[in-house]
Amino acid sequence: MKAMVLERFGEDYAFVEGELPLPEPGQGEVLVRVAGSSLNPIDHKIATLGPALAFAPELPAVPGMDVSGTVEAVGPGVIRLRPGDRVFGCAGGLGDMPGALAEFMVADADLLAQAPQCMDLVDAAALPLVSITAWLGLFERAHLAAGQTLLVHGGAGGVGHVAVQLGVHAGAEVFATVSGNGKADVVEALGATPIDYRATPVDEYVAGLTGGRGFDVVFDTVGGAVLDASFLAAAPGGQVVSVSTRASHDLSPMHARGLSLYVVFMLLPLISGQGRSAYGRILEEVAALVDDDVLAVLLDERRFHFTEIAAAHRHWAAGNALGKVSLFMEG
Repeated sequence: MKAMVLERFGEDYAFVEGELPLPEPGQGEVLVRVAGSSLNPIDHKIATLGPALAFAPELPAVPGMDVSGTVEAVGPGVIRLRPGDRVFGCAGGLGDMPGALAEFMVADADLLAQAPQCMDLVDAAALPLVSITAWLGLFERAHLAAGQTLLVHGGAGGVGHVAVQLGVHAGAEVFATVSGNGKADVVEALGATPIDYRATPVDEYVAGLTGGRGFDVVFDTVGGAVLDASFLAAAPGGQVVSVSTRASHDLSPMHARGLSLYVVFMLLPLISGQGRSAYGRILEEVAALVDDDVLAVLLDERRFHFTEIAAAHRHWAAGNALGKVSLFMEG
């Protein structure tokens, strides 16, 4: 089979098109004929940082975490899926798990679900990592409920724009921080109130939008100083969820407000092998919401063939993308 192989880490990362043996599914695995993948920030970090990340694959490696495609064959013990099923999931591209930038991919069946019926199969690959992350943060960690106020930092980003939609669907009053480039329009179209964080300090938008009380749930999709801002934006006794906590922070504001802090490390089940079936179940819920016209994914206007993966990385790293960067495998 054809595959794009990462042969060198670093800012001068090297991807080479190669021929690899067709893999065979083992116990609990399926063989997927790949239709699409998508580029996530963590994919770029793996390509550029490599060994600095404990879960980076050994070189040469086939990258690509998100995948969509058609089940070609199933291994022993697979019950939920069968040949011909249209599936999507976040199922490889790190550690010893080959990724989606190949004509075929072997994946743990627990990490996959039936793709949304109403959605182009290639586009479905833009959903898994971001939708699972948003779902975990809002529902598995913060237990967001109808009537609460939700602040999403980075509301037009990959995880952020999905979190905004899930929050609206859950019946919360949703607010989202954004920068320029039409991102406020995106957030508003999704049913949330945009906040230009560059023009309005935290204390001002907390006072103006919540009467100084703060938000019941704050979802930090950025990390760093934004997590510090999240502590200041949360209501007393509120919930703060972050997907990026690899830094030192002063927890005094969190203590003063009696806040709870939850961390989402979405890749953990892929790395540890534990709890993977939960991801398949979440994706089943996500697919149903897409088919019910409740949830959609924002796609950048540029699509890349999988052989153009280096160009896709450069496009994303330059800040030129609005929405998920999609990769297609046909041709």
